Amino acid sequence: MVPGMKLLSVNIGRPRPNPWKGLSSTGIDKRPVAGPVAVTAPGPKGTGAVGLAGDRVYDVKHHGGADQAVYAYAREDLDGWQAELGRPLGDGVFGENLTTLGLDVNGALIGERWRIGADVVLEVSCPRIPCGTFQGWLGRDGWIKRFTRAALPGAYLRVIEPGDIRAADPVEVVHRPDHDVTVALVFRAMTLEGDLLPRLLVADVLPEEEKELARRRTSA
Repeated sequence: MVPGMKLLSVNIGRPRPNPWKGLSSTGIDKRPVAGPVAVTAPGPKGTGAVGLAGDRVYDVKHHGGADQAVYAYAREDLDGWQAELGRPLGDGVFGENLTTLGLDVNGALIGERWRIGADVVLEVSCPRIPCGTFQGWLGRDGWIKRFTRAALPGAYLRVIEPGDIRAADPVEVVHRPDHDVTVALVFRAMTLEGDLLPRLLVADVLPEEEKELARRRTSA
């Protein structure tokens, strides 16, 4: 275990109106919670279910489900954005369930597994793609383009082994697959650098939607 890798906070969404996407509500307003939070596999996309008890998504077409059960963002990257934007950014403000410290979230490999605390094991599945809700929530015109250029998207994770987690739990990388496809690489391939798409196919556990996009580019 690398010393210092841990959760700074576990964040749960508070439903609020979503005027930015034509939906009744959004769960992007996530706040740190005290005490343990149960983590379980949410099942397929479409129900609004996610991996953390007490949380959910409302744009069920684009969010939630097994491949997007938990969203993690590094405190170090939040600090960088905080300095650039000139405003405080608290844990959870990017809509992340897990705010981490000491963990290279964007450099994580697709299929990499993290043990959190005593029981929970999560698997890195894909990057977060920014949307209109994210831009509206931060109140920054041009935020989607700015966030995309930076290629610091944070990681969605699957639940492999359920259990309870809480702030200050240690994080250990317990498996790293034998390829070089990182969260940041997938994000760049899916946004501004489509020529990278064929490289993604070696990541067997990449979600099917992303693999199909890479297959189409490879066969074109």
